[in-house]
Amino acid sequence: MFKKLSAMFGGGASVDTVLASPHTRPGDVLRGEVRISGGNVEMVVDRVELELVAKVEVEGETVGGDDYEHNTMMAFQRLHLGHRFSLQPGAHHAVPFELAVPWETPVTSVNGYPLHGMQLGVRTELELAGALDKGDMDPIQVNPLPAQARLLDAFSRLGFQFKGADLERGTLYGSRLPFFQEIEFYPAHQYAGAINELEVTFISGPQSMDVLLELDKRGGFLSSGSDAYNRFTVQYAGAEQLNWEQWLHEHLQILTQRRGLFS
Repeated sequence: MFKKLSAMFGGGASVDTVLASPHTRPGDVLRGEVRISGGNVEMVVDRVELELVAKVEVEGETVGGDDYEHNTMMAFQRLHLGHRFSLQPGAHHAVPFELAVPWETPVTSVNGYPLHGMQLGVRTELELAGALDKGDMDPIQVNPLPAQARLLDAFSRLGFQFKGADLERGTLYGSRLPFFQEIEFYPAHQYAGAINELEVTFISGPQSMDVLLELDKRGGFLSSGSDAYNRFTVQYAGAEQLNWEQWLHEHLQILTQRRGLFS
């Protein structure tokens, strides 16, 4: 994957970011290099940084008190590359990098199909000759961990239909990210009347993941009034032998019976 950034500085210098592959998954590493080409005059590169960014939905309130939502690009992982150096006219300088992908990074693609609403990528920030530029975003595709993929597949096998996905601003317990992902499903026929909508959130780590299930959203995980959700821990060891459809059905029964909706 080759992506030319928009940064074009005085003197004709240019910057390219090359990813070895745009495909990754939580806990993985993105590799590549930043290539800086000199122009017709000598320049000093003061700073080169990479950051992982994501489109996040932010809720706000107008002066009149009305609620509204808007999207913003939010950085959630940064990597400083090297030290200050001089760039001679016509010279080429390559800075290799390994950018860690946090375990809590949201999923953007399942079985090769993108999740509508997800935008994640790598952005290069360069300070050169006194000019600061945040380049265009290089999109990346975050595939699910095996346990995540099996649970998402269990939703499909039970008859749930994917509705959409988004990132909400806020930090959940066990996560370092300033946002969390909600993957939304329309209910399967057998749960009609008991569930209007179901949302799942993953908080993954190196040995296990927490699964947050929420029914009939009432304000979200970070606000009061959302009593129709629960959090379960799944160990990766032995996940291949787990009957995910049965596991999911049992935990949905726990949620619905708690609210007297399903028996």
